[in-house]
Amino acid sequence: MDKRFLALLLAVVLLAAALPMGALAAQKKRAYIIPDSDTRLLTYEELWQWDYESIGYIFNEIFARHGYNFIPGNQYDNYFRTRPWYTPNADPDNSAACYSQLSDVEWANERLCKDVRTEMRSLGTSNPEGMHFMDYVESGYMDVLSGFELIHLEPGQKLAVYSAPSENSWRGAGGKAKVSTNGSVYAAGWVNGWLLMMYETNSGAVRVGYIHNIKGTVDADMLFLMGSPRTVLKDCTLTDDPATNSTSIRRFFAGEQITYLTGFQNGMGSWAYVETTVEGTLVRGFVPMYVLSAGPEEDPS
Repeated sequence: MDKRFLALLLAVVLLAAALPMGALAAQKKRAYIIPDSDTRLLTYEELWQWDYESIGYIFNEIFARHGYNFIPGNQYDNYFRTRPWYTPNADPDNSAACYSQLSDVEWANERLCKDVRTEMRSLGTSNPEGMHFMDYVESGYMDVLSGFELIHLEPGQKLAVYSAPSENSWRGAGGKAKVSTNGSVYAAGWVNGWLLMMYETNSGAVRVGYIHNIKGTVDADMLFLMGSPRTVLKDCTLTDDPATNSTSIRRFFAGEQITYLTGFQNGMGSWAYVETTVEGTLVRGFVPMYVLSAGPEEDPS
């Protein structure tokens, strides 16, 4: 065999051995974040390979396997509804039934996830160098955010779009943003009589916002958004377009305070949906999840 070929083969083997376990795993996307967390005891060192946000999803994946119903509009509800294996229990108040199905291994993994996240918070770190779950699962989202579904609205309407559920809130397109119901509209659900939806603009960008005074009936969930304070850790830009990120509403600088509402995912990554003000005007939009400090999350247990 050619000596140069042998040398090249040896180099490839050594490089593969030097790669961290996560880098090799990234080569094969999967439906679960950790496929065997229901049958194998996870380790402390293993969980510290992930960032803080991802451990929250690993933790909740344990309950999602058993059909746990998350709060509509919560970041975990938005995510797990996109998983091909997830089937919510028929009874929305299913906590006791879900808990009874967890094995001793799953309960041990649940406790370890909580312990590691608690330790990260006590150390003041989100472990930003750790692996992120969106790099290891099959997304299938394209540009549509998790939690948004195509809906059918009565055609012929042109509805004003606001960034928050108020006519006094910030409005895109120089204050003239509108959506035509003749095109494709995706909706996440209702917030105080307003429908949170996303659509493609005439320029080919995407806008997420709220509409109301809609003709006809719209079958969508009522959403419950968190409203918890967070700190901006890195300079970033607020946008209402998490698909192309072509719209800049305002700039945030490290140390500023912001109100976190929920989380979404799409082909561009993991997004925090937040609320703030621009020159005294209420506005909601998106920043990358990793730029925000950790905060309280929904805890099924």
